[in-house]
Amino acid sequence: MEIEIIAVGGYDEVGRNMTAVRCGKEIVIFDMGLRLDQLMIHEDVEVDEMHSLDLISIKAIPDDTILQKVEGTVKAIVCSHGHLDHIGAIPKLAHRYNAPIIATPYATELIRQQISGEKKFDAKNKLFALSAGQRYTLSPNLVLEFVRTQHSIIDTVTPVLHTPHGAIVYACDFKFDRTPVIGQPPDFARFRKLGQEGVLALIVESTYIHRPGRCPSERIARDLVRGVITSFEDDKNAIVVSTFSSHIARVKSIAECAHEIGRKPIFLGRSMEKYSVTAEQMKLVSFPETSSVYGNRRTVDRMMRRMMKEGKEQFLPIVTGHQGEPGSILTRLAAGDTPYQLAKGDKVLFSANIIPNPMNIGNRYRIEQQLKMAGARIFDDLHVSGHAYREDHYEFLDMLKPQHIIPAHADMKMTAGYADFASDLGYTLDNDVHLMRNGQRLRIK
Repeated sequence: MEIEIIAVGGYDEVGRNMTAVRCGKEIVIFDMGLRLDQLMIHEDVEVDEMHSLDLISIKAIPDDTILQKVEGTVKAIVCSHGHLDHIGAIPKLAHRYNAPIIATPYATELIRQQISGEKKFDAKNKLFALSAGQRYTLSPNLVLEFVRTQHSIIDTVTPVLHTPHGAIVYACDFKFDRTPVIGQPPDFARFRKLGQEGVLALIVESTYIHRPGRCPSERIARDLVRGVITSFEDDKNAIVVSTFSSHIARVKSIAECAHEIGRKPIFLGRSMEKYSVTAEQMKLVSFPETSSVYGNRRTVDRMMRRMMKEGKEQFLPIVTGHQGEPGSILTRLAAGDTPYQLAKGDKVLFSANIIPNPMNIGNRYRIEQQLKMAGARIFDDLHVSGHAYREDHYEFLDMLKPQHIIPAHADMKMTAGYADFASDLGYTLDNDVHLMRNGQRLRIK
């Protein structure tokens, strides 16, 4: 059986992830993601009415036309977690394939919501929720397994495709958090067992391969946030926190800190509503009973007027917009375009990193200057990453001992950095570590 890796998207950039694995005449697709910065959109923007061809032409979703040249039948579309750079293109592309969409329960529900809101296409693919530790038989030759891991969104797994020639591990994204805020640590015992059974190929994220050491636990971020928020227990000024709306563990920590100092946590924004309400309805998280959520602009503005009337010291808004995205809640706050007015002494906490591209850096700089002009005090870097650092990758390779490595989820500078890292461990470029670009195909010997 011939095995081939097809790099569809996410090999020239961070985002629009999509990889296909062909085993003989059977194909398994991993991820169908958006590249958010290419759309110049933020977490609250909807792309339901945009056509797939337009999105492909501006390099916002993967160009999957390469798969028209690949002989074989797609058996499944597999997603490891619910971030938009992994599932955001499903409503635009999945209808082209007569195959089920297999994802974790939380990601499956997010995908279901996306498909139901799609305006241009009607994806009728069956949705199948597979939990960590479970297997799904795709054919007599292929078995899919989900192995538990951690990331900056709940219910994340590392998909493993078992073939007659060994396992193919798709590790985009992951971190080795041994003390997570929500869920269990990664299943290290299973990863070690996979290494003993035989891993033919590892397709692995390269995003932070340049960062030395290990990625800190989410509990570190929780303590950073708590240290700032609880130090203002008797403060009468506003406290506003912005973070990734999909980072449920972080949102939970912020809400609990607000509750601890007697403030009501207020979730503001459509994406904040989507991720948090879905997680709570699925009983994956429990927020303080004093929490409330407001999604659309009318109810958001109504709640903002109420907070101004009753006193900003009674509430703690948790908002989108930490990248300075146009139209987001924090951007509107900074510009004075909301009923909620910031004043001297108010605190704005950024519990998120800047996604490093020129647009985000410029937008973030602008809103920080606007916040300072309003008199707000800024607290930055209350954050830890959801991506593995160099020593985490070292541990991963030591456990899996893959025969071949395909760095992914990054631009060429990052994937080249991974190849350099792998060379220190005895791997050789173009022999058993392979750098790929979007549109390229690699046959594994």
